[in-house]
Amino acid sequence: MHLTRHLPEAHTLARAFGWFSLALGATELLMPGPVARGTGLHGRHMLLRAYGVREIVTGIGLLTSRRPGLWMWARVVGDAVDAGTLARGRGGVQSQVSLGIVAAVAAADIACAAALSRRPRAAQARHDYSDRSGLPQPPSQMRGVARGDFEVPRDMQSRPRVRPYTPDPAAGQPQEPGASGPRWNG
Repeated sequence: MHLTRHLPEAHTLARAFGWFSLALGATELLMPGPVARGTGLHGRHMLLRAYGVREIVTGIGLLTSRRPGLWMWARVVGDAVDAGTLARGRGGVQSQVSLGIVAAVAAADIACAAALSRRPRAAQARHDYSDRSGLPQPPSQMRGVARGDFEVPRDMQSRPRVRPYTPDPAAGQPQEPGASGPRWNG
């Protein structure tokens, strides 16, 4: 699933994160003791309850908003706060495992928030130019048209002194005796 291309899928995922936030928030709010033991945040019950309230508010925002992009970014900020709290925790392996879980959820939150933040493209009629050649007439009729009336612009012409000299006997230009080919101006 490529979230940045399929906004309907991102909206569905945002709703799923809304339900996840409600469940996680209720768990943190109502059972901070087991959550503290599981995450290595012993004695931080009030902090976990506050995080639970934050999750519930974010979940409600995701489920009720018609444009859940800002609420997904609120989840990303919450993930950063959670990661900072777990990184400072002294729970050893429990904190490290919890930090890994928060990092994985944060990556999914960021992908969903980025997909929701992209502006949808306006519904436009797509034009098909595959049958166009760029010529005003068919190529068979355009062949040689430019040669007929084309004149090299003056600033693109070669200078007279670098043009090859070709004698014109009809114009009375003499050819050097013993010269077998054209003479060059120098």
